[in-house]
Amino acid sequence: MLMGEYQHTLDTKQRLIIPAKFRDQLGGQFVVTRGLDGCLFGYPMAEWQALEEKLKTLPLTKRDARAFVRFLYSAATVCVIDKQGRINIPDPLCQYAKLSKKCMVVGVSNRLEIWDCDRWNEYNSTTADNFDEIAEDLNIDF
Repeated sequence: MLMGEYQHTLDTKQRLIIPAKFRDQLGGQFVVTRGLDGCLFGYPMAEWQALEEKLKTLPLTKRDARAFVRFLYSAATVCVIDKQGRINIPDPLCQYAKLSKKCMVVGVSNRLEIWDCDRWNEYNSTTADNFDEIAEDLNIDF
């Protein structure tokens, strides 16, 4: 399970350190693609394959299904973790997530998320302010 949040720096070659705690769970490579809420999603290969199976069941005749699959796949890339624990994030993904120098790498159960630090702080602050309401709406028992 991927969990926790870690701040790292995106260097001038668009390389980002993946937290050591995540590397073992991700293996030597994983898939990074556009995510929701303006971040990037990173999936271990087994999780990506499971997601692919679900996506294959979406009806080709539905416009939203086609759009969602295109959006997810068109920017997806396999990222290989180098000896220093870094990945290279392609320019289209950096642009989508508006990544600047400071980034947050966040573990979210079966995937990681990569956020621009300022966007993460803004999102996290807004969500924290509404956490009780969100939990109530979802009917979550702790």
